[in-house]
Amino acid sequence: MKLFLTSLALLLSACVTVDTTNDEVTDEEADRSEMAGTAASVDRLNESPRHQEWVQVDNNGKTIYTWVVYPESSDPAPVVLVIHENRGLNDWARSLADQVAEAGYIAVAPDLLSGFSDTMTRTSDFPADDAATSAISELDSEEVMSALQAVADWAKTIPASDGTLVSAGFCWGGARSFEFATENDDLAAALVFYGTGPEDPASYETISAPVFGFYGGADERVNATIDESEAAMTAAGNAYDYVIYDGAGHAFMRSGEDPTADPANIAARNAAWERMKAILEDL
Repeated sequence: MKLFLTSLALLLSACVTVDTTNDEVTDEEADRSEMAGTAASVDRLNESPRHQEWVQVDNNGKTIYTWVVYPESSDPAPVVLVIHENRGLNDWARSLADQVAEAGYIAVAPDLLSGFSDTMTRTSDFPADDAATSAISELDSEEVMSALQAVADWAKTIPASDGTLVSAGFCWGGARSFEFATENDDLAAALVFYGTGPEDPASYETISAPVFGFYGGADERVNATIDESEAAMTAAGNAYDYVIYDGAGHAFMRSGEDPTADPANIAARNAAWERMKAILEDL
């Protein structure tokens, strides 16, 4: 069984635009991919016909800024709690929430950098991704879980919700989605995109929802933890269904949106998106 490599520093270093083990990917190509992704995200947000709004959720006196997007439907819909990468709730994370709503679900995306400091009250206050990433590395796990629970509780009050709640996290957020499944009994499912499982094997025993994993074949730093998570989930009698997409690197859901990206990342992103929608449809 492989070693369980889950230190926070290792996880944060894994949240990159491209697979850094590929020496053929230049800094220029990575920058171009990031710029293309940012532009496309902003365009989607500006052109979306769906209702988008900021909501301020109270968590014991602390405001959690939360981006909410509603599907174009008159029928009650499940809520998908979108948990952002270690870059914070940036334009890509908000545009992903819009895609979730386009698929027919209420997307609720909390900014987990809310209230970080007196001057940095949300992701948009940070001057660059690196600064947001550094701040996220300082977050307390219990406070993050508390914020997610507060937002989940608020989501239950949305009149358009049918009462179904799913968590879907990416990179750092993927690990938080897995962790939140150990804390919340109301989840219908936890979706984990290239995120690690909890370190304590005993914590898996509190999971009641099925966990679905989405991993890149070239993301060995995260994949080295899968066997341990699978063993713990099996021992606890919990469902853990995952797919490893051949050749894809870390963060393929983001990088794969760029039409000039590595074909493996594009293929993984498209396949994972279809799988995610199929999972949600079956709930």
